[in-house]
Amino acid sequence: MDGLTATRYWDGKEELECVSVIPEAPNVKTFCFQSPSGALFSFQPGQFLTLELPVAGGPLHRTYTISSSPSRPMSITVTVKAQDGSLGSRWLLDHLGPGMRLRAIGPAGSFSMVNYPARKYLFVSAGSGITPMMSMTTHLYDLGRDCDIVFVNCARRPSEIIFRERLEHMASRISGIDLKWVVEGPDKLVPWTGYQGHFNQLMLGLMAPDYLDREVFCCGPEPFMQAVREALAGLGFDMDRYHQESFHAPVEDAREIPEDVVLDEDSTAEVEFALSGVTAKCAETDTLLSVARGAGLNIPSGCTFGVCGTCKVKKTAGDVHMVHNGGITDEDIDDGYILACCSHPRGHVTVEI
Repeated sequence: MDGLTATRYWDGKEELECVSVIPEAPNVKTFCFQSPSGALFSFQPGQFLTLELPVAGGPLHRTYTISSSPSRPMSITVTVKAQDGSLGSRWLLDHLGPGMRLRAIGPAGSFSMVNYPARKYLFVSAGSGITPMMSMTTHLYDLGRDCDIVFVNCARRPSEIIFRERLEHMASRISGIDLKWVVEGPDKLVPWTGYQGHFNQLMLGLMAPDYLDREVFCCGPEPFMQAVREALAGLGFDMDRYHQESFHAPVEDAREIPEDVVLDEDSTAEVEFALSGVTAKCAETDTLLSVARGAGLNIPSGCTFGVCGTCKVKKTAGDVHMVHNGGITDEDIDDGYILACCSHPRGHVTVEI
């Protein structure tokens, strides 16, 4: 493949080929993909991909943040940490290697500093939540200009800080990338002179005294992000300038129905899956995703609460009630698309499945 002569962009129709696997930390690997045809990649730093994994029992869809930058468009990478009980991440770390190809959906998501331009940024992450921060920082670094980023990452031990060497290299080449590592404890027989403990208000004031002037991006486990939100709110930060990425259930459940819409589990509805020739009766409280699965049909899905957008389908007739969490754009909705995981049928509904 001669990537220098590629003139088109990857559109999701072509499988991605894994070309390299890079160990990053214990149970963490970066998977680098290229388009077999030589197509380039266009996305916003901080967005994510949904990978279709060929696990036993059928394809499994899992969402991973892109860790590379669109300023380096010849390849695209995801960095994966094996989580306890995670079938998808464990399959990737144990089985995916160079030469293998996967289907992918995306890129998608609005968690990107290009949507919230600012003079000063504060990136706060924990564990593998560092991946969108790596993408955004690399993008700013590749612009070749000095920037103003306070980059905070929390890990259990120094050896588990992902991308540490690469970030320190970038910070040594331009001004304005201020790295702050926080660990719960040191590695055995390795002295640690940085921050130790759990991220808190005191640390925030020491790391970024001008935090009130910064646009904040946060990613990590939900308890960590909640602690960051509470720390900022308690210090009078304007939370309209706080942005977070999470593929776990959000604070407000997407299935909560506004008071002006009443879904009745005793009221029947009907979903016609036009391309499959299947029609299924259901209750108004059922989601289109659950109706499809009950009818033996497969709609790809990831988060199941309206964030990742994997289950986007075209509705050609009827009405649904959809309460999502950012996984679909207004333009897609205007074009007739809905998210199956958080759309409830009202009466007869037809979708292109």
